[in-house]
Amino acid sequence: MTLLKEVAAELIGMFFGDARVTLALLLLIAVSAALIELSGLDPLVGGTVLALGCPVLLIANVRRQKHPIAAAIRSAA
Repeated sequence: MTLLKEVAAELIGMFFGDARVTLALLLLIAVSAALIELSGLDPLVGGTVLALGCPVLLIANVRRQKHPIAAAIRSAA
């Protein structure tokens, strides 16, 4: 049972570890849901928004995280 608690705590920590990514992901999901529910578009459109939006968020987060590391490496050299 403690293993399940540890896994759940780690997953929650990973999700809330970066507030900017968490908010962006929740906003992406809300936009996708709004496209389906409010405008009456096909659910495939909402799925496409999610399928394209998640990699964009991932790439943006990696690029944002890369720059401070590169600056630290340059200043240390």
